Amino acid sequence: MNQVSSNNKKPKTARGRKTRGKLLEAAEIEFGAKGFHEASISGITYRAGVALGTFYTYFESKEEIFRALVRYMSRLTRETASETIAGITDRLEAERKGIEAYIEFARQHKSIYRIITEAEFIAPEEYRAHYEGFSRGYQFNLEKAALKGQIREGDFETWSWAIMGAIVFLGMRHADWDDSRPASAIADIVVDLIARGIGPETKT
Repeated sequence: MNQVSSNNKKPKTARGRKTRGKLLEAAEIEFGAKGFHEASISGITYRAGVALGTFYTYFESKEEIFRALVRYMSRLTRETASETIAGITDRLEAERKGIEAYIEFARQHKSIYRIITEAEFIAPEEYRAHYEGFSRGYQFNLEKAALKGQIREGDFETWSWAIMGAIVFLGMRHADWDDSRPASAIADIVVDLIARGIGPETKT
């Protein structure tokens, strides 16, 4: 499907945006429960409580809403993290709050792992954009912290991917698989690792 037709389907009214949002929320549940191949447009519209024909007012196909869903969930995740750390000036505290917020977000949206994993094959451009967008933001924040003397200088791009990778798997372990441990406790442990590494303690 070309970009022009996709743009033409973007709602121009508050009611239209609300309906489109309901379809995306329903798609999150449908794709999360069944996976891309078993999910259906009728299943999405049923979950959204709208007529089947309404779907085609906003999306042309199951593939298109899946791509839109990946972008939507990626944006929602970034917005959640940004809102959580807004106003926090200390980088390590921002890391702690951000990690805790991500784990809590993943607990509320457990389907995100199945959806993003399938996106690697169904929507590879959106899959890559999801992670690259996070990395750019992370790198920018690390650079700012270094300028303030809060962290040391280093390869901020590589650091951003390394920390992101750890957080993704933490979410898998402590949100998708087992959510019994407090997210704040997990965040404390990880920030200690980020701040101190795994080398031996320096004796004074």
